[in-house]
Amino acid sequence: MTLATEIARGLVGAKREWPTPGAMAVELTKNWVKPTVQTPALELIDQALVELLDQPDGRLIITMPPQEGKSTRAAKDFPIWVLKQRPDLRVVTASYSQSLANRNGRAIRNTIAANPQLGLTIAPDNGAAHEWQLAGHEGGVLSVGIGAGVTGRPADILIIDDPIKDRKEADSEVYRDNVWDWWTDSASTRLAPGAPVVVILTRWHEDDLAGRLIEAEDGHLWRVLNIPAEADHDPNKGETDLLGREPGEFMQSARGRTTRQWEAIKVSKGSRTWASLYQGRPAPQSGDTLKREWWRRYDLPLWIERPDGSRIVTNFDDMLQSWDMTFKDTKGSDWVVGQVWMRRGADAFLLAQVRGRWDFVETRRQFLALSAQWPQALLKVVEDKANGPAVIASLRNKIPGIVPEEPQGSKLARASAVAPLVEARNVWIPAASLAPWSDGLIEEAAAFPHGTHDDQVDATSQGLNRILLQPLLAGDDDVVTEDDLDDEIASYQISPY
Repeated sequence: MTLATEIARGLVGAKREWPTPGAMAVELTKNWVKPTVQTPALELIDQALVELLDQPDGRLIITMPPQEGKSTRAAKDFPIWVLKQRPDLRVVTASYSQSLANRNGRAIRNTIAANPQLGLTIAPDNGAAHEWQLAGHEGGVLSVGIGAGVTGRPADILIIDDPIKDRKEADSEVYRDNVWDWWTDSASTRLAPGAPVVVILTRWHEDDLAGRLIEAEDGHLWRVLNIPAEADHDPNKGETDLLGREPGEFMQSARGRTTRQWEAIKVSKGSRTWASLYQGRPAPQSGDTLKREWWRRYDLPLWIERPDGSRIVTNFDDMLQSWDMTFKDTKGSDWVVGQVWMRRGADAFLLAQVRGRWDFVETRRQFLALSAQWPQALLKVVEDKANGPAVIASLRNKIPGIVPEEPQGSKLARASAVAPLVEARNVWIPAASLAPWSDGLIEEAAAFPHGTHDDQVDATSQGLNRILLQPLLAGDDDVVTEDDLDDEIASYQISPY
């Protein structure tokens, strides 16, 4: 029976002097000046690590606020605890830099050397900080920086600790791509059959390694243990907190942080950093430019469906399609989005949306299908960038009403321009019971401009600009100031529809 088979069958836990890594750490450091502190959050991590080791091909992502002991527990205590039980285990640990990886490898090695009661000895001829082996055994630890090769070095367990260093790296798409390429092309290919993987990090960005692992085709295999600094669940929706806290209650800190200190951190760090690093949610819970609570929902169809599948609206002032056409037909590209918007008085209603990673032929087919389904949406606004011009050219003689739209300003500027209309509750989208995709639009809007994708936001801001904002400005020949626009928006009343 191979070592990987033992892991897959849960035999690693057959002989455990200490039930968890935390229990071992408490025992080994009880006489230290700063002994190990065991908190409810660290106990949750202990439980998750034990369960990870006892399942085939276990996959675990741990996110928790910085400086609360998650890296020490998962990247230092856990490998020692595992090697105590199975000294032939080949452990690979990785961090954002080789220097941090060396420090972690040295910490594991020195702890073993300082605690003879573990019954483990470092091989005298193989004891470098970044790579060492146990005397008389095949097991040991290889510590590498993200990007370093691990060719020819099989891993019976892989531990990735802090793959991103700071905000600058997190905001760099190039760096995020490098981390992902390292995982797909190097690290994951060295896993022995049945080998578990644990990723420990603070969430700097929605598109970080954890975000991509969750969104990948096998994302459902990853268990995510997120422990926010402050309980933010909604009991009215049946949500509960992993630590059993009441909403607004802060976690017990391994560093001894008080409630007052947590509150000070929350204020000083700002909403984006608090939401990402301390709550494990890269997009603020309430949104940023377009807040979740601003959107209004309707739960009854506003249209009549004909036998041929077309949909007709009997009471409206204006109707149009809005298309964001950026596509590359690859798994990592942005999405093509087409929407149908209707205006009644001061209110805009999103009636339909199609979205997909489509090639040129499929995009044309979707455009034709949406136009046939909503024949009253004669105006079809297409962003005149990226692949938009090609689609416009190919369909202009087949479908009337296609108008190219040259984007003015940045994506953020365009979304900010229509945000007051959403905040004023003049924008309605269908309830999830009518359109399952609508919740995803709200989540993308809440994450904007820090989210992974913004195609639905682009189509929405373009549609609202043409159907609400431009008519608002067109009624006055004088120059319209921003104050005039704010006054005009404020004068509208919420529609009863």
